[in-house]
Amino acid sequence: MNTDVTAVQQAAETFFRNIDQVLVGKRDTIELVFVALLCEGHVLLEDVPGVGKTMLAKAVAASLGGSFHRVQCTPDLLPSDVTGVQFFHPQTQVFEFRPGPIVANVVIVDEINRAMPRTQSCLLECMEERQVTVDLETRPLPRPFLVLATQNPIESEGTFPLPEAQLDRFLLRTGLGHPSHEEEDQILLRFQYGSPLPNLKPVLALSDLERLQGLCRTVHMEASVRDYLLRVVRATRQHAGLTLGASPRASLGLSHAAQALAAMQGRDYVLPDDIKRLAVPTLAHRVMLATEARLHGRTETDIIEEILGQTPVPM
Repeated sequence: MNTDVTAVQQAAETFFRNIDQVLVGKRDTIELVFVALLCEGHVLLEDVPGVGKTMLAKAVAASLGGSFHRVQCTPDLLPSDVTGVQFFHPQTQVFEFRPGPIVANVVIVDEINRAMPRTQSCLLECMEERQVTVDLETRPLPRPFLVLATQNPIESEGTFPLPEAQLDRFLLRTGLGHPSHEEEDQILLRFQYGSPLPNLKPVLALSDLERLQGLCRTVHMEASVRDYLLRVVRATRQHAGLTLGASPRASLGLSHAAQALAAMQGRDYVLPDDIKRLAVPTLAHRVMLATEARLHGRTETDIIEEILGQTPVPM
């Protein structure tokens, strides 16, 4: 076993234990968020209200030793409210840049689908190129840079669905779901005297996270496993139930995510099971259902799982 990769596994366990102080259960979702951290990707938390989306995002930000800001999206939110503005300073007689909340290591974009399309689009450059342009002047964003966005898929009044270009910028889409009876009982006990979130301490320094990100890229992906990944992605472009398949950005994201997941499990090589584990959260939000499939009650997740079942797995 690669001892360097073991450091990723140990950091992941420390991160999970820290989040577990606030969030009961939901280990699978927390693992996906840590995968995104290791890939410097972005996460869309999509679920009904009250299941802990914002709580998870805050706990992730608190667990990292970096800066974090929150953007509460509303229909009247302007792009400049996110990216920042140039203002004239009367004392110095020059224009100065006042950064917006997007200038941070971790940015929580709460209820992203309540922002107007114009405001949503200002995030495209930030999420993909890790930079912000204001008044024709481009500035780099701090590294690492992670956007954790939340949205409610049920309520449609006063919302603006994310376009395909915006969805494609998210490495992963996941949810939390309702807790079990035992988990909800633990929630009641844990929050009886107040939220444990303010007491959460950072457990991962930014410099350590950058080192772990580099280690993940050294994880080996054998040619047959890489071919399996590509056949899964290409099948989304040929499936009759989809009018839009996954992009090459999705292939790259799935590859990096599989490397990170393997490292988190202490392996310096990727298995087909890593691809299977990550295919739905990486690909389902990047494809578009055909009308006939939608009328038959099928979902993007159903079709990705069907593709996984039909694609031969390398031995």
